Formats: sequence, structure tokens, C-alpha cells
Amino acid sequence: MHSIKLVLLVLLIISFHSQTVSKHHPTIDGLLDRLDSLLPTSSVQESAAKGLLQRLLPTHSQSFELRIISKDACGGTSCFVIENYDGPGRIGPEILIKGTTGVEIASGLHWYLKYKCNAHVSWDKTGGIQVASVPQPGHLPRIDSKRIFIRRPVPWNYYQNVVTSSYSYVWWGWERWEREIDWMALQGINLPLAFTGQEAIWQKVFKRFNISKEDLDDYFGGPAFLAWARMGNLHAWGGPLSKNWLDDQLLLQKQILSRMLKFGMTPVLPSFSGNVPSALRKIYPEANITRLDNWNTVDGDSRWCCTYLLNPSDPLFIEIGEAFIKQQTEEYGEITNIYNCDTFNENTPPTSEPEYISSLGAAVYKAMSKGNKNAVWLMQGWLFSSDSKFWKPPQLKALLHSVPFGKMIVLDLYAEVKPIWNKSAQFYGTPYIWCMLHNFGGNIEMYGALDSISSGPVDARVSKNSTMVGVGMCMEGIEQNPVVYELTSEMAFRDEKVDVQKWLKSYARRRYMKENHQIEAAWEILYHTVYNCTDGIADHNTDFIVKLPDWDPSSSVQDDLKQKDSYMISTGPYETKRRVLFQDKTADLPKAHLWYSTKEVIQALKLFLEAGDDLSRSLTYRYDMVDLTRQVLSKLANQVYTEAVTAFVKKDIGSLGQLSEKFLELIKDMDVLLASDDNCLLGTWLESAKKLAKNGDERKQYEWNARTQVTMWYDSNDVNQSKLHDYANKFWSGLLEDYYLPRARLYFNEMLKSLRDKKIFKVEKWRREWIMMSHKWQQSSSEVYPVKAKGDALAISRHLLSKYFP
Repeated sequence: MHSIKLVLLVLLIISFHSQTVSKHHPTIDGLLDRLDSLLPTSSVQESAAKGLLQRLLPTHSQSFELRIISKDACGGTSCFVIENYDGPGRIGPEILIKGTTGVEIASGLHWYLKYKCNAHVSWDKTGGIQVASVPQPGHLPRIDSKRIFIRRPVPWNYYQNVVTSSYSYVWWGWERWEREIDWMALQGINLPLAFTGQEAIWQKVFKRFNISKEDLDDYFGGPAFLAWARMGNLHAWGGPLSKNWLDDQLLLQKQILSRMLKFGMTPVLPSFSGNVPSALRKIYPEANITRLDNWNTVDGDSRWCCTYLLNPSDPLFIEIGEAFIKQQTEEYGEITNIYNCDTFNENTPPTSEPEYISSLGAAVYKAMSKGNKNAVWLMQGWLFSSDSKFWKPPQLKALLHSVPFGKMIVLDLYAEVKPIWNKSAQFYGTPYIWCMLHNFGGNIEMYGALDSISSGPVDARVSKNSTMVGVGMCMEGIEQNPVVYELTSEMAFRDEKVDVQKWLKSYARRRYMKENHQIEAAWEILYHTVYNCTDGIADHNTDFIVKLPDWDPSSSVQDDLKQKDSYMISTGPYETKRRVLFQDKTADLPKAHLWYSTKEVIQALKLFLEAGDDLSRSLTYRYDMVDLTRQVLSKLANQVYTEAVTAFVKKDIGSLGQLSEKFLELIKDMDVLLASDDNCLLGTWLESAKKLAKNGDERKQYEWNARTQVTMWYDSNDVNQSKLHDYANKFWSGLLEDYYLPRARLYFNEMLKSLRDKKIFKVEKWRREWIMMSHKWQQSSSEVYPVKAKGDALAISRHLLSKYFP
């Protein structure tokens, strides 16, 4: 009798949960059913999950039984179930993992390995996969209760930003993509962006509209800048694209899509945003084509800037948009109903009239739906944050309601810092995905907002009239701060807030494969400092080593310092304060982003290094140790820079000389530190670019693209550097020694010369010299940078700690 009541109670809970999910997401039930109908058979998805298991744990390929189940078994939603396998005989499966898709099975496998075996899955560049803690076959931990049952509270776990393809994936071949898709499946990602290879599709489409290959040479960007050419920010920069590139990327896209589909993922494909080649104006002179404003070129250089936008209200827009959707279907088959389009991203409409905005949105969707009658428009909500002055409630509502209800999904792109859902009445009823942006430009900096991530998705989902349908990760660049991404991906399966402090203890034990009290104490400090940014400032690394301020110190000081105002600056690692005297303009003194106590983080590093003898064999420990040492030293360098320019203002040539030498020495020491870890090398980035080349011309072009993106980024002239210089800065060995060091040396030498000669700082002279130096470095291909680490990372880190913080 008791067991019958228990079963009825469980069924009641499942039924209630199912009704709750349905109530929260009435607009997407039909979409989910249609997407389910596009999935491959159960046997295909089970086979994909088994393939992942074979790659992840080849010794345990027979230890798990993997099985697809229906959504009905999960109360109508997606879930995974982990049970003890109680089949006949001793040899064979020990654990049964069931899931509604291949992704769900992979998620269940990952959950079991994490929480029953203390295993850890990380990107290769952040330490890699740690499975040594998994017991041998025949000895896997049993499930204590009857089963582990985890149901998704929201349907989707979204992944990627439209620029991740350029900052992180650009030089990847299939081998690297296969590992990434495995990582995605283990993290539960079931709605990934799939942007690779679209230029080959566009070539076929535009050919129908009489656009030649030569016309497209001026339209497509180079490999490392394709994301911004696709968005209409630039054209031709870094190009042209060779036939080899177009063919190889299309083939790669088909491999990517095939594997995603086998796991049961729903790829998000690109659609037409209105960005067109300039030649289209001549072929269709009556078309409503406007030229956009300059986007970040120095002089409005027409070779790269001011692209052309076909107005969505023009009939030609519908024709091209439909043709593009259908060409993708012809190439890939009918694999998805969800398409990304960001036609208004950093492209402000010409008028704020709601009726006009509504007509534009309707036209964008019409082009999609003519290509696929079931199309759903997925758009990044970045514009509502970055251009909030334009997108007021009437404009926002006009765009969101310009398409049939349920035919648009919005990515609340920056929700961990500046959510839009709670300021827009749940996007006025439009389904949205709570997203973490986190990283800009693929910069390397320890940073995060773990409390926001652990609670934000839950707060959004349970809020009144919630239209939240997913959790997403929309970083510009990956392969950094693995703790942030592991927690975020878990939130797609959590229906309650996470106790971060407790979760971090488990994370540290898994990541380093053993318990260590110093490490636990260090992570507690990091949680309350580095990973607790609440100031709302975008994480874009402004550390002065990698983003040296283009600042004229002479502009902020009078010769005799007659007007003296007090200005507080932070000096030294222990944040002691002292007053220095400036005149009014010193408020313009460059400042790097700092949101935590450096003194506490130095203590965290000491604890990390104390654990070194116990954990030094761990690759994940070494990566985190090197990264934390780099973090501490880079913040120290910011303080040294501030003291150096203060010495210049006070005309203290002796102090300026000593401080500038200390800044340069920090760069050299950090280069040696980074050289001791395989994951912090410039050579890896450059060699991966050259590896894709089929001939000498391509090799030279790809290396130029790779070097330029991480340094000057965009165009410059003799005296004005790129407006985007250092946007994609990287703390990589080789880049510090050969690029950031010479630039800083030029700067400080000019400051010293200024004081010695008693003349103003010649900012244009130093700028001209470093621009020339940068161009020479970008165009060079003679240096071959190491791809293997050298040196003892732990010994180097300990030496640097004692050197700079005795």
C-alpha cells in the first residue's frame, strides 16, 4: 500500500512539473515537437553517445549501458536518468544511463563522472580532461538511491556568440571540432550556433544574382575577421578568401553539423541580415540599398568600411533571404527551424518610428519563412544593452512583436551583469534565453560573477509571467576561466540556486583529483574576489601590459605644477594609499579595471603554491597556478605603470627610470612564466593558422590574419593606430617578449627623454614608432615561436612570488 502511494505521489509531481513547464512555455511547445521530428533515430543518437564514451574513457566502453527514452518517461520534458545496471552476469555494464537525446545521455554520463567519480572535463587549453579518479571497470561506484533523475527546467542550453567563430574557432580542423562537440554534449548544450562555411553558401547564392567571384573578394573578410564581415561592419579586410578556404570550410561545416545532429542537437544556422556586396547596386540600381557609417576605421577608409545594407522592405531582400535559407537546406538537408539574424546589431535603424521598425522586423522574418515555413528567428539581444538610448520600450516592443508570436527567441546576451528581461516585461512576452556573455575579445583574465550565474537563471525562470526558455553561454572567446563555464552549463539542469561555496569545494576536488585544504582556502578567496565582480563594468582586459594606454602624460601637467589637487591612487600590492599632486586634468589618468582586493588574491596565490608539492603533477593545477600568478603580476604591473606616470608628472627622473625598468622586467618575467605552460604560447595560435594553408600565399595570409587580430586588429595610418588595437589582447609567451615589451620600452624611453631634454612628451613620435613596429611584426613570418613549454612552472611561479612580494 505504501509503495502504491509513493508511485502516485511521484506521478503527481511529474504531472505538476509537466504542467508548470507547459504553462511557462506555451509558445514553443509546437516548435519543440517540430524540432524533435527532425532528430535522427534513437539508434543513431545512442551510437553517437557511445562514440563519445569510447573517446573519453576507452577502458570503460563496456561499463555503461546507454539508452534513449521518450519524453513521456520524463513527464513530457527532456531528462536523463542514472541507475545501477542489474543485468545478468558480472562482466558487462555496471551503470545504466538513459536520456531523451544523445546530448541528455552525454550529460548524464558527465554528471555521474563528476559527482560519483570526482572526474573533471575541461578544455585542453585549460588543463584538459581528468579521469584518473574513475575506478577500474568492475568497480564503478553504485548509485545510493534507486536512481538519479535530472530534468531540464528549461528546454535549451545555448552556446556561442556570433564572433566566437573568429576569436576562437577560426583555425580549427575537424580533430579540434570533434573534441569541442564532445565537450558541448557533456555540458548538455543542445542549441549551438553553426556558422562555419557560410561563405561558400553565399557564393552560390550571389551567383544567381550575377555577383562574380571578384565582387565577393571585396565583400568577404579574411579568415580571422569573417564574423564582422558577416555582420556588415567591414569588408575585404584580411581577404580575399581562396577557393581552398571556401571548399574546406564548407566540408568542415558538414562534418560539424553531422556530428551535432547525431547527438540530437539543434544547430542554429545563419540567415540573411541585409549585408550585401557593393556590386549589387550596379546590377539592381532601383534597389533600396544604403551605405552604412564608418565602423572603427581610422579615416573612414572605403577599402574596408562603410558597407552596404539592403533595406528589408525591398522585395530583393525577400528574394535573397529566401534563396540563402533554401541553399543551406539543399546543402545540409532539413536539419533545423532556428536561424540567427542580427540585422540591427550595431546598425541603428534610420528612424525610431515604431511602425517603421515593425515593418523591418516583419520583412526579416518573411525572408526566413519563405525559405522555411517553420522558421524561428533567434536574435542576440546585445543591441538593447549597447544602444539602449535608441531601443526604448516602444521601439523594443515594435521589433519583438513584428513577427508571429512564438516565432522569435531573444538571447538576453549579458544577463549575468545587465539583464534585460526584468526591465522589459519579459521581453514583452517573447521567449528568451538567459545568457552569460563574460568574455570579450578572447582576452585572458581571471574574472567572473559566480553568484549572479548561480542565481540569475533561477530568478528569471521563477519570476512572474516568465518567458525564459533556456540558459546560454555567449562569450566572445572560449578556453579561459573554466570554473565559470562549468557552473553556467550546470544551471541549464538546476531548478534551484547553487550554494557556490559548497560547489567550489567539489569543483576543486574534481579538478585536481584530490582534496587539498590550501587549495580549498585559495578557492574560497578567489570566489569572494576575482570571481565576484559586481561593478557592472564589462570584462574587457585593460591591463596595461597588453593594452598600453595611448596617453600623453604632458597633457595632464603644468610645468610648475602650480595648480595642485589631491588625487588618490592605489600603490603597491597591499593597496596602501598615498596622495600625489596633480592638476585638474589628472582625472584622465588611465585606469585598469580592478574590482577586488589584490592583497587577498596574493594570499590565494601563496596558498596555491603551498599546495604545489602535492598537486604539481596535475595539468589543471599547473594551468590555474600559472594563470593566477599571471593575474597577480599583471595587476602589480598596472600599479607600477601608475607610479611611473606619477613620477613623470612630478618630474622625478630617477623614480621614472626605476619604475619603467620594473614594468619592463615584469613583462620579461611573465613571458618566462607563460612559456612554462603549453596552453599559454603564441606559437600554437600561429602554427594552427599556417597548418590550414595549402600553399605559400595562403600561409602568409593566414599568419598575417592571426598576428593582426591579436595586436592591431584593424587598419591604422602612420600616426593613428587602429581604434580596435589590443581589443583581442592575449597573455601569451612570445607576444609579451616580441610585441608588448618593445612597445612599452619605446613609451618609457620617450618619457625619460622628455624629462632629460626638458621638453614635452612627443606622443606622436612614439605612436608613429610603435605603429611602424607593429606593422613590421604583423607582416613578419620569419620567427617560429615554440609550441611546447619549457621550464618548471611551479619553480618559476614560486620565484616570482618571492621576488615581487617578499
